[in-house]
Amino acid sequence: MRITKLFVSVGLASASLTCVAAPDATIQAILTKNNCLACHAVDRKVVGPSYKDVGAKFKDEPGAAALLLGKIKNGSAGTWGPVPMPPNPGISAEDGKKVVDWILAGAPG
Repeated sequence: MRITKLFVSVGLASASLTCVAAPDATIQAILTKNNCLACHAVDRKVVGPSYKDVGAKFKDEPGAAALLLGKIKNGSAGTWGPVPMPPNPGISAEDGKKVVDWILAGAPG
């Protein structure tokens, strides 16, 4: 009986853990290096929208990749509320493209 209760308790505890989505190592490194994670997370709003929400909003928009890269490099305001996104001119075009492609793919983790 005690063993059964132990297994049930462990099973319930395991089931209650929240699984946090995380990008692959390359994307994670780019996001960390450019301080993106201070305001964004994969699947929840922090200061700015989640990457999944951004991907859902722009995935079918023509020219979305160029638009998002411009928002990353130059900053933006008003798209997601009153808090502006600061410019990030230090991100390379290659890294920016990787991040944008990942976002538009649904920010898989």
